[in-house]
Amino acid sequence: MRYLGNKTKLLIQIEEFIKKNNIVGLNITDLFAGTGSVGDHFKGSYKITANDFMYYSYVINRAKIMNSDLPTFRDFYKNFKTDIFDWLNKKTYESNGHFFIYNNYTPIGNRMFFTEENALKIDGIRITIEDLYKKEFISEEEYYFLLGSLLESVNKVSNTSGTYEAFFKFWESRALKKFTLEPLTFNKVNLKSDKNEVFSMDANELVKTITGDIVYIDTPYTVTQYSSAYHILETIARYDYPIIKGIGGKRSKGKNISLYSRKNQAYSEFEDLLRKLQFKDIIISYSNQSLLEMNDLIELCKKYAKNEDVIVEEIEFQQYKNHRGRNKSNKLKEYLLYFQKDFIPIKSPLNYSGSKDTIIRNIVNELPKSIDVFVDVMGGAFNVGANVYANKYIQYNEINEFVYDIVKWLLSEKKEDIIKDVESTIRKFNLSKADKNNYLNLRNTYNRSKDKVLLYVLHMYSFQNMIRFNSNKKMNTPIGVAGYSKDMRERILNFTTKTKEIQFTNLDYINIDYSAYNKNTVFYFDPPYYITSASYNDGKRGFKGWSADEETELLDILLSIDRMGYKFVLSNVIKHRDRTNFILLDWIKEHNFRIVDVGATGWRYKKNEIIVINY
Repeated sequence: MRYLGNKTKLLIQIEEFIKKNNIVGLNITDLFAGTGSVGDHFKGSYKITANDFMYYSYVINRAKIMNSDLPTFRDFYKNFKTDIFDWLNKKTYESNGHFFIYNNYTPIGNRMFFTEENALKIDGIRITIEDLYKKEFISEEEYYFLLGSLLESVNKVSNTSGTYEAFFKFWESRALKKFTLEPLTFNKVNLKSDKNEVFSMDANELVKTITGDIVYIDTPYTVTQYSSAYHILETIARYDYPIIKGIGGKRSKGKNISLYSRKNQAYSEFEDLLRKLQFKDIIISYSNQSLLEMNDLIELCKKYAKNEDVIVEEIEFQQYKNHRGRNKSNKLKEYLLYFQKDFIPIKSPLNYSGSKDTIIRNIVNELPKSIDVFVDVMGGAFNVGANVYANKYIQYNEINEFVYDIVKWLLSEKKEDIIKDVESTIRKFNLSKADKNNYLNLRNTYNRSKDKVLLYVLHMYSFQNMIRFNSNKKMNTPIGVAGYSKDMRERILNFTTKTKEIQFTNLDYINIDYSAYNKNTVFYFDPPYYITSASYNDGKRGFKGWSADEETELLDILLSIDRMGYKFVLSNVIKHRDRTNFILLDWIKEHNFRIVDVGATGWRYKKNEIIVINY
């Protein structure tokens, strides 16, 4: 099938590339599937997930990757005693006044995409396929196979150079051929999995909900919009009688605009996609003729790759000539890029009340496509901020000086020195799980010294890992049943930030000058929750409490941030057990902010967490 960016000629190179780099997995996801050549090629070896936001592409991919051989059309044959393709081809079709292709894309409609004879047949077969499915003479998969076959067959008689941007003003020899519906061309092999999936979604949205082993990315490379280049295929697939305009009779573009085909937005789209991906191995096809410079793409991949390790292989594809015939020596080259995604969330080694370690991914997925500065305003254990990629820097701010000192220490000192300090403290005080006397000895020593290392070790053995103080700021949490573990040691060693540049501040959030920041800054707030209770928001522990006054004060500051043109994200809960935060709920409705459910936290009294965002 004639199609821009079709990878049929590169399938062997892609397969060899996978073998050469020892890329192992049970499934492949093709996010920008087009005509399905990649999924069709690999469906005998992997479970396939295919996606493309164009509906005609969804139809073709479903027809290819769901079938190992031609469908039997058993029910149709039982009723009609003949081959369905022969039957459709021999049937006589007459326009009833509603044949859309005939009336709009032939000389009848002052356009020359198809001859009138061929258009009658295209319309007639399309409507008949719908009728056969409605009357249950064909199954759903047979329906999609026939539609996919129709789309491929249409391409063989179109009076165009390959796309449907425009038609020839003369009848090209191919267009004068008699239209014949032929079975879709596809790979006839046994499917590796009977659970192949096909989606028709924006890839950047889809990857928020799916995971896998290998993902293949082949985005649009140029300014050409596929919704424009193949608008007639989209109309035939949908047969939805769209409003059309212009010499080409194009559909209204609507949502089917790819930002990858806009030079000033391609980079941020790619960055957003790579940030959200939850796949082990990432393979990208790209070209030296693309909108995004190859060096920029490589650097972007390094940002999300394990150890910044990105493999690039260049493949000479074909001779390139522009329409004026210049640059004849400039060859179009395809590149394959590969890296392993560093997608496992960083988990803070500080077990602190309100930590978002279980829902980090859900929060990060809702962030803007590109961020210069990310400020974790109420940083706590720093689980969220540590997992954010920002172009310039991230900022950790925390009002509690004890928590602030621990997080800064964990991120600033050499990991080996931290482990040495922790383990020597455990040995010195002879700590073990539920050993009350030695725990109290350590607690008393800490309350005299205020040494952050001692407080950090204390929290590992304290009740529910709480860091709780009395009104004199003396640590008073009783002993718990936990302690230092191999997992905690690994978390200390692995605790870093996705963004390398980090700033630390120990401020009350009301004293931050929000107007001083870069306009592409995101402020993240994770306050004490007004309708829940914890040791840090009861106002009895030597720290500021959190009442209705504090809640409204925060909401007022968020409004000022919004009015200044900045983006904010607010973590909170609206309902918990039998309570509702009406202050927050009414505020959200009044200012038309968006609510996103991000999951449940807590093990004893689970809270359904939401985030509120102003973008």
